[in-house]
Amino acid sequence: GRWGPDGVLAVSVQAPAVDGRANSSLVRVVAGAFDVPTRTVRIVSGHRSRSKVLEISDPP
Repeated sequence: GRWGPDGVLAVSVQAPAVDGRANSSLVRVVAGAFDVPTRTVRIVSGHRSRSKVLEISDPP
């Protein structure tokens, strides 16, 4: 991904938007970019949209 001028992280994934595969791929990419476990990354809004809001929580 890359950071845009407005502070938004732009990420592209190759996975198709079928059966949640693109969302799962996005979570993995973001987790890797921030070096956190995937279980700490969740999609807050935009599950069916190109624009999404994600949250990274502290690991348990």
